[in-house]
Amino acid sequence: MSKDQPAPGDRIKPKKSALVQFTSTTLLLEAFLVIFATLVVWGLRDSDFGRGPLRIDSGAAIWLLGGVLALVLVILSRVQGSSAGRAAGSVAQIPVLGMGLLVPMMFFVGGVFVVLWIFALRLGSRVDRERAEYDAEHPETAPNAG
Repeated sequence: MSKDQPAPGDRIKPKKSALVQFTSTTLLLEAFLVIFATLVVWGLRDSDFGRGPLRIDSGAAIWLLGGVLALVLVILSRVQGSSAGRAAGSVAQIPVLGMGLLVPMMFFVGGVFVVLWIFALRLGSRVDRERAEYDAEHPETAPNAG
């Protein structure tokens, strides 16, 4: 028997959902993006260069807003197993894009992450659906339910 094929009676471990993995990873990467963007806003607080139309000059307020958004993104990354978690993740894309009001480049970078989020939702669903179809056609290699 080859190493690629399970032996009779082997318990086959269920695969993790691609949708959950993709969306969770995207939100975690966005949390890092927000931390770095917050650092940029903080560094530019006394400068007119690179600033957006919304001005926050208090370092404490900048870090509070950025930190809360980053924390929310990390928390949301852990609840992507439910449709409500994915809906909340979709709503969280708005403040990430909104950071462009503080640093205009965030409109572009945040937009890239919105596109990544949409791809994570669509591609993750597709991979999960194709895995389920494959498992239905090949029950001998399908993960055990218990």
